[in-house]
Amino acid sequence: MKTTKAVAGFGVTLTLLASILSGCGSNDGNSASNSGANSEEKTLIVGTQNDYPPFAYIDDKNELTGYDVEVIKEIDKRLDGYKFDFSPTTWDSIFLSLESNKIQLIADEVAKSDEREAKYLFSDTSYFASQTVIIVKKGRTDIQSLKDLEGKNVGAVAGDSYTVLLEDYNKKNGNKINLKYSESTSPADILQDVQTGRLDAYVNDPVMTSAIIKKQSFDLEIVGEPVTSDNIGIVFAKDKQGEELKAKIDPILKAMKDDGTLAELSKKWTEGEYIPQ
Repeated sequence: MKTTKAVAGFGVTLTLLASILSGCGSNDGNSASNSGANSEEKTLIVGTQNDYPPFAYIDDKNELTGYDVEVIKEIDKRLDGYKFDFSPTTWDSIFLSLESNKIQLIADEVAKSDEREAKYLFSDTSYFASQTVIIVKKGRTDIQSLKDLEGKNVGAVAGDSYTVLLEDYNKKNGNKINLKYSESTSPADILQDVQTGRLDAYVNDPVMTSAIIKKQSFDLEIVGEPVTSDNIGIVFAKDKQGEELKAKIDPILKAMKDDGTLAELSKKWTEGEYIPQ
């Protein structure tokens, strides 16, 4: 609300009085408005990748967008006292950024697992159900399952849930899958290596990989049945601040699931309702 200060005094002309009133009213109003906005809202930095379509990526207008981004923006609308900014972060540094408080939460298709939940806090409500599939050069018939990857060169990114799945398989089966760790964390670069034949296969999410295959016109396809299905959650640091943010965001995320908002966003960005029951 704008406020004005009355100036009273003998000998002041009406013109001067009007000028003072007008000037004070304008300046005080802007100052109060800006001060209130700055003092009431705390900025939270959200870590996500910028090359993971359709979940988080840079669009043709050079803006960060995607399913995960819009989920956070909707939470932002419903959460008083905070505003959210995004920090495009590579996968290999995203958890370190959370631990060092460079970011305060992660929205980057992070699958819940016992190992991760021992180190970090996850939202109670999962906002996406992610499958794991195998991607190969179109027309290839010798790969349909994880066992078929034995003796093959398979793309991997250190630390992501798909690579952990393959590493666990190797531990139980004599390291028979030849994991080729990529210096790039971009799925598009690894899919390019499958396209050129440098890799036999890649294991990742079907929604994201299908989007890249379509955009890049790759001659690739998803084969076999889904290997796993994972619940995706927002990630917080396992500290007092993380606990406070989780307590504020959990009921909002649940409401978004209950009122159909998550389903609508999922259909918009993935053409399907990939929301956990």
